Amino acid sequence: MVLFSHTDCIHCHRVRLVLAEKDITAEIVEPIPGDLPEELTLINPTGSLPTLIDRDLGLYDAKVINDYLDERYPHPPLLPVDPVSRGRTRLAMHRIEADWYCLVPALSGSDVAAKERAAGQLAESLTASASVFQAMPFFLSEEYSILDATLAPLLWRLPQYGIVLPAGAKAVEDYAQRIFNREGFQASLSAAERALRNA
Repeated sequence: MVLFSHTDCIHCHRVRLVLAEKDITAEIVEPIPGDLPEELTLINPTGSLPTLIDRDLGLYDAKVINDYLDERYPHPPLLPVDPVSRGRTRLAMHRIEADWYCLVPALSGSDVAAKERAAGQLAESLTASASVFQAMPFFLSEEYSILDATLAPLLWRLPQYGIVLPAGAKAVEDYAQRIFNREGFQASLSAAERALRNA
């Protein structure tokens, strides 16, 4: 199994985190931007990362890859077993991506005004959701799930985005620290990502 990944890409981090939490052995290849291996472009015509190759199967898009990894390596499960809970988890994932991940391009972009608007919007939305982060040990669950593996890379990058959460978001900070302290999360970090918090 080979994962083509950038060292500081939030979507690549999502996949590396699932690999680490499930203790899946994979070769991590970090291609040089603008010089993608032919193997990668044959599997993924968009040339986007992350891209996973597992024998004859090539997958891209973090959500698609993580769904595959959870089905191929079912222990520990990152989605609930029963259909109703799985549906609720998938809906929550949709909301995380639609409400919070949609701001990442602006947060990572060069338009200062757009970045400030997105940072304010994300900080406000996370703060408004503090009670959800506080209600259970993990996000909407008693057990670590795909939702935590999706939220953790975003929360890790808040300083990079210039976001300092207010006192009213302490529950979000406490949740984030619990997730960051996990062995799997620490193992998922590239040197560039680790530097985001150690600078």
